[in-house]
Amino acid sequence: MDRRVVVTGLGAVTPLGNDLATSWQAALRGECGIDTVTQFDASILGSQIAGEVKNFDATKYLGVKEVRRFDRFVHFGVAAGIMALEDAGIEVTDELSPEIGVAIGAGIGGIPVITSNYQAMIDRGPRRISPFMIPGCIINMVSGQLAIMKNLKGPNIAHVTACSTGLHAIGEAMHMIKRGDATVMVAGGCESTIHPLAMGAFDAMHALSRRNDDPKTASRPFDKDRDGFVMGEGAGVLILEELEHALARGAKIYAEVVGYGLSGDAFHITTPSTDGPRRCMEMAIRHAGIQPSDIAYLNAHGTSTSVGDVNEVKAIKEVFGEHAKKLVVNSTKSMTGHLLGGAGGVESVFTVMAVKNQISPPTINVQNQDPECDIDCCANEAREMTIEYAMKNSFGFGGTNSTVIYKRWHD
Repeated sequence: MDRRVVVTGLGAVTPLGNDLATSWQAALRGECGIDTVTQFDASILGSQIAGEVKNFDATKYLGVKEVRRFDRFVHFGVAAGIMALEDAGIEVTDELSPEIGVAIGAGIGGIPVITSNYQAMIDRGPRRISPFMIPGCIINMVSGQLAIMKNLKGPNIAHVTACSTGLHAIGEAMHMIKRGDATVMVAGGCESTIHPLAMGAFDAMHALSRRNDDPKTASRPFDKDRDGFVMGEGAGVLILEELEHALARGAKIYAEVVGYGLSGDAFHITTPSTDGPRRCMEMAIRHAGIQPSDIAYLNAHGTSTSVGDVNEVKAIKEVFGEHAKKLVVNSTKSMTGHLLGGAGGVESVFTVMAVKNQISPPTINVQNQDPECDIDCCANEAREMTIEYAMKNSFGFGGTNSTVIYKRWHD
């Protein structure tokens, strides 16, 4: 069984806005959601900036008790999932319920809940550990809670593959539909680790930007003066649906999901290789049944790290050859920061919107483009363009890689 899969709903919570429309319009304007950290006093850290979600009211999506019990990443994932389901307009009947699954992952999960309970134990003893600590922080609780709230009885899973998480979730959900395990999948990624321990750990690796005096220009993929990535938080969720089911109910269709690749570098826990991303992109192109030259737009992993950006550009050149010069390769992380496990979800939302609206968001902060990143990165301004096929890349620690290809839907 090899059924076609389309995107019929989108949901997003990002540093650019608390819903899809706000986030997308801000991205097109080239706005930056990065600023000085407000969730804690970051003055003790070398990097004191992040892409925080602002003015988010979790009680719009969860009860007051659930908000207290669940970590912030769960709030974001559930909210994005609810928004995506509402956008798709799917009626969850008793008959359809076992055919709707959830695959929303995170890369790290509930560090704030874990550390706060640990501190409570140290300060006041083990009886002060919350009985809700474990369900409040485990990564699969986003999929679990959303399924409970919306009566979704299909496959229920949570991928954890570092910064490839969200995109792996989408690709694997596509395969579940193709082989007949589900008719609809709610898929994507979320993260909320703007926390002293998480930021301090990345800072200890010298991975984070220390452009504290100018946060809006700190995330600068492909720019020669980049000095590390910027932490972000939020969630991006897609509704994937079997084509005939979507057509039968008159659903609006954003795009078709036509290719998925995944690979391992088997090289180093944090340093990337070119080989893994190359094979990952080639697999997705092969599965899509297209030529590299068919792809017009690529939403890059593009983290704003010195090694990562160059490595990805080299891999792109190996895959696309001369066509690499014609590709528009942008990084929306320049505006949101890096959402870790949520990156592939949020950036897939932006990629699908780019295909639907035939426009590339900009890569902002490209003031002195790195000669080793000599690609068309849609620098600083959005660009209207024809996009029949778009590629999305996500790469993670441990050498885990994912690529998904989206195709324009013609009514």
